[in-house]
Amino acid sequence: MVHSLMARGIAFDEAFRAANEVRSRIGDRTVLEKGELVKLLHEILGPEPFAEDPRIPLPGAEITVTGHGRSVPFSKGHLSQSLLAAALEPNDAFDVAREIERELLASGTREVRRHDLRRMTFEVLTRDVNTRAAERYMVWRKYQEPERPVIILLGGAAGVGKTSLALEVAHRLGIGRVLSTDSIRQIMRIMLSQDLVPALHASSYDAHKLLPPDALGDDPVIDGFINQAATVSVGVRASMDRAVLENASLVLDGVSIVPGLIDLEAYADLADVFFVMVSLLDEEGFENRFAKRANSAKARPQHRYVKNLDAILRIQNHLLELADRHGVPIVDNASFDSSVLQIVRHVTESLRKKGDFDVAELL
Repeated sequence: MVHSLMARGIAFDEAFRAANEVRSRIGDRTVLEKGELVKLLHEILGPEPFAEDPRIPLPGAEITVTGHGRSVPFSKGHLSQSLLAAALEPNDAFDVAREIERELLASGTREVRRHDLRRMTFEVLTRDVNTRAAERYMVWRKYQEPERPVIILLGGAAGVGKTSLALEVAHRLGIGRVLSTDSIRQIMRIMLSQDLVPALHASSYDAHKLLPPDALGDDPVIDGFINQAATVSVGVRASMDRAVLENASLVLDGVSIVPGLIDLEAYADLADVFFVMVSLLDEEGFENRFAKRANSAKARPQHRYVKNLDAILRIQNHLLELADRHGVPIVDNASFDSSVLQIVRHVTESLRKKGDFDVAELL
């Protein structure tokens, strides 16, 4: 009942209250005439909620989605989740999903094929949002059962918010695998001693302190960082190779993902790889991020990062120069929500522009 009342535009709290009131009034009765239910709801809610669209059935209606040999209940939540791949704001995605549900109920539809629901979603997006968003949605639907995986690489200096972005981008695109180079580096530390690979056993900004002076050039901070990143990139490539082998899409983030250290051309025929450099151009923003990180990860005290802020900024500048040199797009993570949309849009727009699909065929 709550579900059907919300389909009429009634807020959840009000719909929940009405459903509980109906339950209280009917007591233990197992049969209720539709006319009596209508009368009860009018008494509880008044006639206004039902004047919006009288074609929408009263509580009791449920839509079933069929396809792939099974049937599941229609869910605005699941549909709005899939719409996030069109680079919509979550609220906008839910509004579109709710409009689709309204139209299905108004037409008297109680069973819809998955293919037809996809077509309807494309049409509503085209009408209510724009054609490009509709095409992004259809393109990403194709990549839910890909011939090859999508691999998203998020690089950036310490503290720019890479991991939070990785988790949210993966969530919006429905990608189940998320990995950080911090984890890769930790595994490699166990396997490779400090005597064997010293730079691996330090943070990105002070790796130079564990290297012999004669191994460093004019900028010890950058040389130490690159030395460490070159080692960790072996594990990055192994993770990418695994994703290709299992045809499983992956979001991988970390400071050790450096333009030029990974031969992306080697994956051109194996996966759709997207590299984005995450930055934080406002220096004050770093201190705020470090404070938040210190609160959530006690092993990462704020003062340690603030003390090394100059080195972190030097690494960021070096990464941005490499990104420009290698044509890697840069996202300034001043706004988390905006950055997520930029990354999702970059991935789905790039796939859309590849031109190896026909929207008509996907419909």
